Amino acid sequence: MERVLRVLEFEKMKRQLLDHVSSSLGRQKIEQLEPSTEMEEVRVWQHETAEGAKVLRLKGQAPLGGITDVAANAKRAKIGGSLAAHELIAIASTIYGGRRLKKFITTMVEEEEIELPLLYEYALQIEPLTDVEREIKQCIDDNGNVLDSASHELRTIRQQVRSYESAVRSKLESITRSSSTQKMLSDAIVTIRNDRFVIPVKQEYRSSFGGIVHDQSGSGATLFIEPQAIVTLNNQLREAKVKEKQEIERILAMLSNQVAEIADFLLHNLSILAILDFIFAKARYAHLIKATEPKLNEDGYMYLKRARHPLLEEDEVVPIDVELGGEYRSLIITGPNTGGKTVTLKTVGLLTLMAQSGLHVPVEEDSELAVFKQVFADIGDEQSIEQSLSTFSSHMTNIVDILDKVDFQSLVLFDELGAGTDPTEGAALAISILDDVYNRGACVVATTHYSELKGYAYNREGAINASVEFNVETLRPTYRLLIGVPGRSNAFAISRRLGLDERVIEKAKEQIDSETNQIEKMISSLETSQITAESEREEAHSLRVEAEQLREDLIKQLEQLEREKERIFKEAEEKAEKAVQEAKDEAELIIGELREMQKAGLSVKEHQIIDAKKHLEQATPKLTSKQKKIKKDAAKAKQNIQPGDEVKVISFGQKGFVVEKISDQEFQVQMGIMKMKVKKDDLQLLDRPKPVETKPLAMIRGGESHVKAELDLRGERYEDAMRLVEKYIDDALLAGYHQVSIIHGKGSGALRKGVKQLLKKHPHVKGERDGGMNEGGLGNTVVELK
Repeated sequence: MERVLRVLEFEKMKRQLLDHVSSSLGRQKIEQLEPSTEMEEVRVWQHETAEGAKVLRLKGQAPLGGITDVAANAKRAKIGGSLAAHELIAIASTIYGGRRLKKFITTMVEEEEIELPLLYEYALQIEPLTDVEREIKQCIDDNGNVLDSASHELRTIRQQVRSYESAVRSKLESITRSSSTQKMLSDAIVTIRNDRFVIPVKQEYRSSFGGIVHDQSGSGATLFIEPQAIVTLNNQLREAKVKEKQEIERILAMLSNQVAEIADFLLHNLSILAILDFIFAKARYAHLIKATEPKLNEDGYMYLKRARHPLLEEDEVVPIDVELGGEYRSLIITGPNTGGKTVTLKTVGLLTLMAQSGLHVPVEEDSELAVFKQVFADIGDEQSIEQSLSTFSSHMTNIVDILDKVDFQSLVLFDELGAGTDPTEGAALAISILDDVYNRGACVVATTHYSELKGYAYNREGAINASVEFNVETLRPTYRLLIGVPGRSNAFAISRRLGLDERVIEKAKEQIDSETNQIEKMISSLETSQITAESEREEAHSLRVEAEQLREDLIKQLEQLEREKERIFKEAEEKAEKAVQEAKDEAELIIGELREMQKAGLSVKEHQIIDAKKHLEQATPKLTSKQKKIKKDAAKAKQNIQPGDEVKVISFGQKGFVVEKISDQEFQVQMGIMKMKVKKDDLQLLDRPKPVETKPLAMIRGGESHVKAELDLRGERYEDAMRLVEKYIDDALLAGYHQVSIIHGKGSGALRKGVKQLLKKHPHVKGERDGGMNEGGLGNTVVELK
């Protein structure tokens, strides 16, 4: 397996992946990364990478700062070792980093309701360990210095140290500033030697200060002397510093013991953080190479859609489509050298290994890869100088090893199969090897430049030819993979482009039999047809995408127009209703003023009030034809759609009729000769058929349009008035009124009494009442019709 990983450049890919880790924890996971052969394990790894990519897509990044590999420190503390200050602060920082990452993931899941089941499960396993982190940070600052506040004793000792240092410096500075001693000093400074304060004294004045000599200059002209006057103070300072060191060691030992108590939890946290760092590194790498999550299977089937080799620059790589393991399990790529055959081979192999390692692969959506139990590769010149093996021998040694192990769950990659020996024998051997591998059920991709293998796929079920396109004009391969077309020799065309005499080329053609020439012509025709078909397919796909986008845009525009139409209708209706209400309010106000005048004793007849109300009602704003249409459309919109209604199917812009109500939200609609099911939201009610009239012609002839909702009897004689009431009731019924008003005035009350008696006896009168304050009072009778 190690050799396969090397020749397929899996290790180079891992070096690219290493650029995206955030800590040494993730680096270790990548360095240990190898493809898995277990389907469920690979599936989980792929889902982990997908969740990491989801987090990066939504949040941009994951908080992994401050996390370091402190496993060795935790283990040393666990066996009783004392940790240094900087090691303890690294542990505190890692604890904090883990807690912050846990909160980041759990917040996304619990509060933002983002589905991250695998990351969430990992995050829940991280122990907070807050107490130990707090203790360490209370005792040690971020630079790894133990703080005075770490203990009361340390604060006291350090105060003593500062006091002694101040006393020593003060004493020495008084010596250096003294005019009598300055001439004895090489320089008027206070310095430190052997952790004790000293002053630089000239050699000849050694005896003037007494004390202890700690050092001398390179020339010997200057001695660094601790004067006798400060020896005692320096001793006291030294003792205080020893106590300080002992107290710091005690504090560090105490903190180390606390780390030892939670060492197992800390080590578990580190294992989880390593996994999370690794997952987010895979997600960042997937974003870099524009990779997607492939579908997985155990059936040996792969479909790579516009696959790219991840180690090649994006502007250099040409995407390829590869399908294997379905109708055919053997793909034979033929053609000249340097045509891109090996790149295709390595792309298939490396993407398979990446997928089985849980990495997303640089392909388009809906691509699929198989999880193979074994991947074999014979690529490149593996000639061994030490073993004195030829190229052919080296390849055959490797192939023999492959044939000993290959089975139906294997992917086998052969580069230049049969090369390095006699072409006839090599081609025959290559065919035999391919047959053997195929008969064992393995998937195989092989490259070769032998013309004999061009016909291999035509004679074998389950095998197919492929070639890499070569541009004779530019003398360069295009690296496009043509499935179903064998590669053809371009030697004559290339030689012609390079200026070889045509006579020589024709002589060479004569050496090739007619059958070979026919095959080459056939291959050339197939290649041209394949390229044309692919070009037309891409153009058709582009047109289809463009048409679908245009359709979506038109539907959105239509929906926007419908919304705008509804808004305009609603505004017009509200405006009309507002105008009507304002007129009614004004009428009520005028009538109220008239009644107030009447109450005040001014002469205001009841009929004057009724006339005023009638006049004001006539002044009520009338809806224009457009406003009436708006109200009519609004009313239609509120109605329930029923079978028989004329409707408009919005998405098609066509009119039709509702044939059947399938459910509250779906109807069967007929448009011309076509019937189809349409959602209610996609329908607009245009019209509803009126019920068939069953009234006699004589009744209809009366015409309802001139019948008003009130009858004014004022000034009429009693007999005439009763006759008018009876006729009016009949007309009102024909006009469809449910309620009318009969104005008879107050007067002597005889007309009012006669009207009420007639109404009580009339068979089509449901009830009657006196008019209200705003309806004319006792001078008006409101009639409710059956």
